[in-house]
Amino acid sequence: MEKNKAEKQLTDKQINRRTFISFATFLGLGGAAYGGWRWLYKSPVETTGITAGAHAPLRRALNKTELFFRNFFSNNHLVKTYPKSMAAKKVRFNSDIGIEEEKPFDLAQWKLEVKKASGESTYVTLDELKALPKTEIVYDFKCVEGWDQISYWGGVKFADFITHYGLDKETQLQYVGMETPDKTYYIGLDTPSAMHPQTLLAYEMNEMPLPAEHGAPLRLIIPVKYGIKNLKRIGSISFSNTRPRDYWAELGYDYYSGL
Repeated sequence: MEKNKAEKQLTDKQINRRTFISFATFLGLGGAAYGGWRWLYKSPVETTGITAGAHAPLRRALNKTELFFRNFFSNNHLVKTYPKSMAAKKVRFNSDIGIEEEKPFDLAQWKLEVKKASGESTYVTLDELKALPKTEIVYDFKCVEGWDQISYWGGVKFADFITHYGLDKETQLQYVGMETPDKTYYIGLDTPSAMHPQTLLAYEMNEMPLPAEHGAPLRLIIPVKYGIKNLKRIGSISFSNTRPRDYWAELGYDYYSGL
């Protein structure tokens, strides 16, 4: 009887000790996490440049992550594709930044401006783009908000566009920039991602011309990036060795935004 009582007391002590250690560990880790959050929250926010909007330590971490993933990027790594039958008939869209308008956009007047590193510009019409070999892709479009949707796009491979217009010299530069005609939405891409074999200058969705809300007459489809990099209604393309401005990076998002 006394033995059982002693064993029970010992067991109770062990349980109480483990409970105390667990609780103390929880409080310690919780305090460290809260302290880290407060440190990050109170750290300086970048206010100038193309990456303004993010806390400085977070931006440094994002830049380090980008360098890591860029080391493993390869044109041989293709995004999974699907049969056309799996593509959504009603394609979701989020934002109308850069395509919001008080009156209908005049597609007949649209031309794509290609800005060369020399400072010269070439202008390309939609008919000229459609005359190039057409490529189609059905893949899982992913949004930074957490949703995804299989969608079907058609257009010109960006790499084919580059070759046709003799822009190979431009792609020796590190970045590609794109802007909407009204310049209110803009993105910057690392050139290897832009030249990925699945990147399209898309003018069709579900075998039909792009609707206005999806960026008519021409939009970017870049499956190796999140949706925030898939610019609607491309007005201009440029090339440089410095990061082009990027709408969401200026608001604190990851500049690379790769998948």
